[in-house]
Amino acid sequence: MQKTFSQAWQDYELIDAGNNKKLERWGEIITIRPEVNAYFTPGLSESVWLEKADFEFIEINRNSGSWKPLKTASPIDWQISFSQLKLNLHLTKFKHLGIFPEQRVNWDFIAENLSQGDRFLNLFAYTGIASLVARKQGADVFHCDSVKQIIGWAKENMLSSNLEDIHWILEDALKFAQREIKRGRKYKGIIMDPPAFGLGAKKERWKLENKFPELLKAALELREKGGFIIASTYSPRLEAPKIREITKQLTLNETVQVTDLCMNTQSGKRLDFGQRTLITD
Repeated sequence: MQKTFSQAWQDYELIDAGNNKKLERWGEIITIRPEVNAYFTPGLSESVWLEKADFEFIEINRNSGSWKPLKTASPIDWQISFSQLKLNLHLTKFKHLGIFPEQRVNWDFIAENLSQGDRFLNLFAYTGIASLVARKQGADVFHCDSVKQIIGWAKENMLSSNLEDIHWILEDALKFAQREIKRGRKYKGIIMDPPAFGLGAKKERWKLENKFPELLKAALELREKGGFIIASTYSPRLEAPKIREITKQLTLNETVQVTDLCMNTQSGKRLDFGQRTLITD
């Protein structure tokens, strides 16, 4: 299976991974978080992890937990930079901090392939780093997420990065995409990072393995000629062979690349983050 690697940057590094956890540096703050894909032996000892880390996330159940401070006077809210953007990080009860660093390879692709005036659609947009990267290139950005608080976080990132005029859409991503098709809209770039399962804006339940064909079909109809689609998927029920089968049924002359999305740790381990699908002409 071909692999696509994201790289660290000045304000982020994946220090180590193993024993179902990962050790990460965000600016000057270091965290320990659960990671189901880190099923191997870490490169560094547990004592080194604890010596380095400021916080460790302790799971209460699959969906929530709390952060245990390991050092005094460590902030729970702070900023890091990425390519002149300012990103606001918060310790959440869902173990997330506000960005998915493995997406860096996609942010770089967006920056290299969008220009002034291009239309860009970010579905399941979360805190909007892809939206910020596209807006910084001068694209007309449409940012869609079904959680009001998350859109508020994305707005905070936009203002901190001295950007403006992103279009905010509080809506179920698939429903919005289908309405855009009816309106005859087209986009130069489309990125989607759907969760394995979730709720829409009106609390409707859905599973990615059921919705992915519809999502991809809608994205293909919205993509303008010469444009691109990036899809990141993390569901164990939607692995590369199934994705290839779906894309083969829905695409004609497009080039489709389905790869494992990975990062290397500073300790020499490799951590996988699901699949990355890139569709271009």
